[in-house]
Amino acid sequence: MSQREEAGPLHVERLADRVVATLDRPGARNAVDTATIDALHALCAELEAEPRTLILTGANGDLAAGADIAELLDRDADDARAGINTHCFDRIAALPMPVIAAIDGYALGGGAELAYAADLRIGTPRLRIGSLEPTLGIMPAAGATWRLPAIVGATRASEMLLTARVLTGDEALAWGVVTALHDPENLLTAAHDLADRIARLAPLAVRHTKTALRARPDQHPRIELEFQAGLFESEEKRRRMSAFLERRRRDPAPPAPTGSASEVEPGQAATPLPAVTKEKR
Repeated sequence: MSQREEAGPLHVERLADRVVATLDRPGARNAVDTATIDALHALCAELEAEPRTLILTGANGDLAAGADIAELLDRDADDARAGINTHCFDRIAALPMPVIAAIDGYALGGGAELAYAADLRIGTPRLRIGSLEPTLGIMPAAGATWRLPAIVGATRASEMLLTARVLTGDEALAWGVVTALHDPENLLTAAHDLADRIARLAPLAVRHTKTALRARPDQHPRIELEFQAGLFESEEKRRRMSAFLERRRRDPAPPAPTGSASEVEPGQAATPLPAVTKEKR
């Protein structure tokens, strides 16, 4: 059973293993304002205390068309240094469990930087993503200049950020900003499919893997070895490995895997999946 909270600019649906947060500011194309940031901080506090996968999406055909320009107009140097959006997006990126961004329509400026803070991103053919801040006399300063190069590489990030290029859905797929495109009516279902795959895994192993993925280069390989040491001593490891060996004892010659990651047991060789997938339109 889920619980749904619909007050304010962020609608939150809570399920046992995930939370769906939907930006909803009718008439503003879900532009990120202070109230949205406050609601995201509150949600982060909840997920830090009770880790669950987070699905971020937007209502009415957009993720977020940017930060709220009316608010930005009145912000000064002290506001810039305070990093109002930056600290919120950093907190989202650092959540214990994976964050999935399901992006339809516009994800511009602050909306793009919100998407870049996610671990997994999927979109629709209507997706338009990029940083238009220099057209308004400011720069992208809530993560784009360092998260985007990690996603698409320095050269492509430079083209996007230094020319204010906005990618189409097909371009975002080809450049690796998103891993798949889905018809808009299937976007949230696809996000839940990803969350379902995560839910089948050992939660602590997923949390440690996410932390290692986001660790500094100088922390490797020490961080993996320490996390793995703890996992090797866990009851979850013993339970899952014992169950695997018992299945092998009962069925020593399982059928060949089909290539779907969700159907491949640990220890089986999977048929490699294509690097990029695109739903037929």
